[in-house]
Amino acid sequence: MLVLTRHVHQSIVIGHDVVVTVLEVRGDQVRLGISAPKDVQVHREEVFAALTAANRQAATSAVELKALSELADGPREAQPGPQAEEPRPGRPGGTAP
Repeated sequence: MLVLTRHVHQSIVIGHDVVVTVLEVRGDQVRLGISAPKDVQVHREEVFAALTAANRQAATSAVELKALSELADGPREAQPGPQAEEPRPGRPGGTAP
């Protein structure tokens, strides 16, 4: 882990397009401002953990729902495709009129 010391109104740059600025220090709290492109998601750690847990639960539920659906419907047999007709004598290509 990289540890940096910054004062109020000083910043650090992450990559080429994320800037974190110390806005205020009040007691044991530090207010940070984060400037990042819209396609970069920025979350507090506890929010990120909750989102990750919710996504895992949704993915598990989707898999379980599919499995339950298959159990309820029973196994599905493959439907036979159209059968080719046997050639009939009398026309080119073997088909009758």
